[in-house]
Amino acid sequence: MFSTVDFEKIHWHDNAIHGFRILEGEHCGDLAFDIDYITEWLSPVEGAFSFRVAPSDLTFHEVSDLIISINYAAATAAVQPMAIHEIHREVVTYPNGYASFAWKIELNWPPNSHFSFQSSGFTQHQRMEPITTGSQYLSPTDRSHDL
Repeated sequence: MFSTVDFEKIHWHDNAIHGFRILEGEHCGDLAFDIDYITEWLSPVEGAFSFRVAPSDLTFHEVSDLIISINYAAATAAVQPMAIHEIHREVVTYPNGYASFAWKIELNWPPNSHFSFQSSGFTQHQRMEPITTGSQYLSPTDRSHDL
């Protein structure tokens, strides 16, 4: 499991997003992403990379100010899993002293798309052991094999 304290150690580049949902909370809800987390980029063999990939839940807690901009039309593409380019965060301190983070999840697919919001932090849980594959994401069949 990862959490907000691990932010600087985690790289989400090219991780597929298969879905997202808003989870109701008492005051602020959570924003949960179903991702294929690339646990390791393996050295190329005969010029081809392979990856260790695990289905994971990336959940941001106490979310507010959510903006979702996903534009498949600009790419004239059919809907398929999104892919993360990078996740940015910035500390936000309110006049009463409460601190939180402003987050932006930039997507590299579809282009010019993103999620932005404020959240106190995140947790990430891996749902199964990583699978070695020649792709940066798992097939629906591979994703359904639980531990």
